[in-house]
Amino acid sequence: MATTMITSNPGGFAQTPAPGALSGFDLLGVQSAVAAGLPDPAELARLANALFTVSPTEAIAAPQADGNAGQPAGNAAASAPSSAPSVSPLPGSSIPADAAVPGYGTFSEPELAGLPASLSGTSGSKTYGTPGGIAPGDFSSVPSYGFVEEARPLFSAPSPASVPAGPATEPAGLLGAVPQPPQSKPADAAAPQVPGTVAHDVQGGRPALFDFISSARPLEKTDVVPQLEPHAGQNPASNTMAAPFDVVAIRRDFPILEERVSSGRQLVWLDNAATTQKPRSVIDRLAHFYEHENSNVHRAAHELAARSTDAYEAARDKVAKFLNASSSSDIIFVRGATEGINLIAQSWGRRNIQEGDEIIVTWLEHHANIVPWQQLAAEKGARLRVAPVDDRGQILLDQYEALFTPRTRLVSLAHVSNALGTVTPAAEMVAIARRHGAKVVVDGAQAVSHMPVDVQALGPDFYVFSGHKVFGPTGIGVVYGRPEVLAETPPWQGGGNMIADVTFEKTVYQAAPAKFEAGTGNIADAVGLGAAIDYVNRLGMANIARYEHNLLQYGIEALQRIPGLHLIGTAREKASVLSFVLDGFTTEEVGKALSREGIAVRSGHHCAQPILRRFGLESTVRPSLAFYNTCEEIDALAAVVWNLKSGRAPGL
Repeated sequence: MATTMITSNPGGFAQTPAPGALSGFDLLGVQSAVAAGLPDPAELARLANALFTVSPTEAIAAPQADGNAGQPAGNAAASAPSSAPSVSPLPGSSIPADAAVPGYGTFSEPELAGLPASLSGTSGSKTYGTPGGIAPGDFSSVPSYGFVEEARPLFSAPSPASVPAGPATEPAGLLGAVPQPPQSKPADAAAPQVPGTVAHDVQGGRPALFDFISSARPLEKTDVVPQLEPHAGQNPASNTMAAPFDVVAIRRDFPILEERVSSGRQLVWLDNAATTQKPRSVIDRLAHFYEHENSNVHRAAHELAARSTDAYEAARDKVAKFLNASSSSDIIFVRGATEGINLIAQSWGRRNIQEGDEIIVTWLEHHANIVPWQQLAAEKGARLRVAPVDDRGQILLDQYEALFTPRTRLVSLAHVSNALGTVTPAAEMVAIARRHGAKVVVDGAQAVSHMPVDVQALGPDFYVFSGHKVFGPTGIGVVYGRPEVLAETPPWQGGGNMIADVTFEKTVYQAAPAKFEAGTGNIADAVGLGAAIDYVNRLGMANIARYEHNLLQYGIEALQRIPGLHLIGTAREKASVLSFVLDGFTTEEVGKALSREGIAVRSGHHCAQPILRRFGLESTVRPSLAFYNTCEEIDALAAVVWNLKSGRAPGL
């Protein structure tokens, strides 16, 4: 059998015909490992390649005397762990099921899931199935080992350029096997002592969400893999998924990920909080609109007007289902979240905010959720009040509720912080505001691409987001409004398409959403947003959330190993943002060093100066993740920052 090297990534294992050879991002950090007295990388590569020439089909344990005979192997193994871990029978191997291999646990889900289609059992290749009949994504009972992740610096992944090119069409090869990046380790494996991380709290027998960082304690254990519970506001309709999730196939759907940048390196896109890249299906949908449907909407009886109107209103329907709105009439198309907040301030706000009234925001807000309210407060003589956060960037709920008075009219809050990644307790905050009779706006720009959102369960009066943050085009966004609130809210702008009747004496407006969409809208990009929603729904928002959570945990642990690096924002519930500063370097210097290696991150204040100043900073470096990112890209990020700190970065 030809020897192959198996390298790990969150989407599974990829094979490259490189026996004994190291590949990836120029072996950053290997030389220092050898100098430190670690084993020769080539020898470790040879041993690892020999181990991974074959892979198990399932984890098997002996029948139990207590009546567990015949149960799935993972459950049996969990109920009666043995003193010597065993390996599963290997396809084409003579190793028996109960053969003990000292120092290694049973092969687990990272070896079995996430394999490219070429390894999935088709076309006469080996069959790599889900162990023990466990449903995709459910590996809580399967033991695993951790030596691969410990050796990751010596076994770098193939560079993105080596990913085989595939068809650029969306349906073919889109979905593969469910990823669960970095999985659990055997109970006797020594946990690395990573400053600032802790074990996950377990509540009701399940790990708590995102509870993996703390500035107070070192890492205690790494053998608990968080299982995402539904967020408040989850839309069950968007969580189902018939096929599993393959990050390698998904990356082929994003043509820009093959782009070479000015450094000559292949692009590593870690600036997703600024904007996300677009799948081929969105790009093709825009081209199709302009080639076959381009017309204004709602206004003519000809064929193209009917096509464009149908496409535009179908996109509105998709957005309504995506947010679980009660009706597509609750959905208003705008240019983005910023325009959406301004629309609310200038329509609902101008009518309802009076002198002496109060508006509550939080320390976490983007400037777009501060400035419109400041402008309105200055115009009306109202007061802006700010809910504080703790040293981890979490809303202090008791102090938030203490801000309410009989004059509080509105709360406007971020669902997820763009600068820190904090996931706010939005459902609780909405409930508190409604108890006090205040209306609520939720800025979901950083939430909709990372987690399911159900506006009916969440309960705000308004919810806004931008299409370009959820893999759609720029220049398109959404305002959701509760029907009864939209009915009493006047239009903001005047013009065509939003009127029922006009005379020189008066104008009669249409009902929502038309009365808020004056003039010709961004029709093509609304249609493109609908295509983006189709794409993420096919992946499944719950699966995206699970994958990104594990990727985020991997990134935090990787960055915290770098001396002098300080993560900013360590909330218990956190989405895919890794803001940091590095001792001895400006954020601009770090950003430029990363750019020289083709790695795109944001450095600056991220249009969120108040929250950075809360931590005594003017700027941070902000890598931010999406479902097409991989552990190898995080490794490349960490290697550049480590080399910069140690003086080995190019140009120093």
